[in-house]
Amino acid sequence: MVGNLEGQIASARARRAVPLTNAAPTASRFDPRLANFRMPAPQGPPCFGRPDAAPLPSDTADIAFAPLTRLSAWIASGRLSSRTLTGIFLARIEALNPKLVCFARVTPDLALAQADAADAQLRAGVNLGPLHGIPYALKDLFDTKGIVTGWGAEPFRDRVPDADAAVVSRLRAAGAVLLGKSTVGALAYGDIWYGGVTRNPWNLNEGSSGSSAGSAAATAAGLCGFAIGTETIGSITSPSQRCGTTGLRPTFGRVSRAGAMTLCGSLDKVGPICRSVEDTAMVLAAMNGRDIADRGSIDAPFVFDAEAKIDGMRLGYLPEAFGEGATEIDHAALKAARGLGIEIVEVTLPDLPYGALMNIFCAEAAATFEDLTLSDQDDTLTRQDEGAWPNTFRKARFLSAVDHVQLDRLRFQVMLALDGLFAQVDALIGPLMTGPMMVASNFTGHPCLHLRAGFLDLGTRSSASLGASKLATGEADTTGRTFRVPQGISLWGRLFEEGPLLNLGMAMERALGVAELRPAFPT
Repeated sequence: MVGNLEGQIASARARRAVPLTNAAPTASRFDPRLANFRMPAPQGPPCFGRPDAAPLPSDTADIAFAPLTRLSAWIASGRLSSRTLTGIFLARIEALNPKLVCFARVTPDLALAQADAADAQLRAGVNLGPLHGIPYALKDLFDTKGIVTGWGAEPFRDRVPDADAAVVSRLRAAGAVLLGKSTVGALAYGDIWYGGVTRNPWNLNEGSSGSSAGSAAATAAGLCGFAIGTETIGSITSPSQRCGTTGLRPTFGRVSRAGAMTLCGSLDKVGPICRSVEDTAMVLAAMNGRDIADRGSIDAPFVFDAEAKIDGMRLGYLPEAFGEGATEIDHAALKAARGLGIEIVEVTLPDLPYGALMNIFCAEAAATFEDLTLSDQDDTLTRQDEGAWPNTFRKARFLSAVDHVQLDRLRFQVMLALDGLFAQVDALIGPLMTGPMMVASNFTGHPCLHLRAGFLDLGTRSSASLGASKLATGEADTTGRTFRVPQGISLWGRLFEEGPLLNLGMAMERALGVAELRPAFPT
């Protein structure tokens, strides 16, 4: 075999000599749709609930923590101006960001200018929709023209793009107001970035989880009306679990990733992080739509009616997901679902090594950031533990190309498995971290809604790494104290059927009757 290696090595060296930017796509394009897939028929624009008639509170904190449904109604009616709301959020960011470390940079001048423009449009009789005048936080891996977009990583901390990401343009067209860039765990992993550790508002001794770390923390702390996150494996749902926010990971391909940092081109997804389920529908409606600048983009209607009933829906659950590791909150959520008057059925998945697919994730990420490994710039990243990016990137180079092809074939088998599951049920309920669904559904592209389901008294937690080790993301708490922290439940739905999934989520929200999102900021 030795005689055959020289040419292979020469080819590898020749390939390495060709510069490939982060935005350079692969020739292979992932599509979650199988041959039997039928796209939901368009049904006109999304229909949101009646405007919330709640009076405007005198306490600015009550305003800051209000869901989008209320903020939008107050602004549209003239009871609240966008400038006033923007000022409330900017003041809270100034006061609380030093504790939470959830904004990489704030853009007050831009925010106030956009707020004034939104107010002027309303005075002229122009309302761009439910996000008109609503201030938001943007994960710092989306390009913003002339504003540092550092991806949370030391080698890119001074990176200034010359154009806006597609999501930024769409939100501006919807009238939303950009407050600034929320923190991202370095290169879209975890809650550690070059500026420190983003904290959980419910327990400042622990990290917020990630990688949409700042987006979840800022939303939970009432520092913005909503935030934008991304998910490759758990980066919207995991920080939503820890911070108590409502996160929607849409179907792969629904929202354009053009102008966003690529981690894994066949896995990356863009979605909203909010304080209520209907809020996520409002944000998704503004971002939805095909974009030729994103090779993974798919033309799909967003069909949503806030008044739609869930009668006749079949909701499945995997018994093993409610076994070891499941909490009382998980079981209470399943009990609440049984009280919705819909059919609850036990389902199964084929016995496949779902976790093995994580090697695809590692290989894609390592290829995307190969230059950091080969140039030793990965040594500049703050996080250097056993399971952090530097070792994960190096370890991925020991994966064989043959195994990678076989993993891709396994991925197709997983797509068939979940297609078979969703042929039996309309949605699936389960804990985020038990069972195979977090990994499996990210690799198949199915949507996931994670919503707050209750509260537990827990000690300070660490953040799981990609390897076997764990790294505490806050100072060690040796007092034995516990903190009242939120916990959520996940709902998974059929491809491109976010509408019914959100209707189910709204019903669950009412059934669970969970207290509003308002952390006490314990120290």
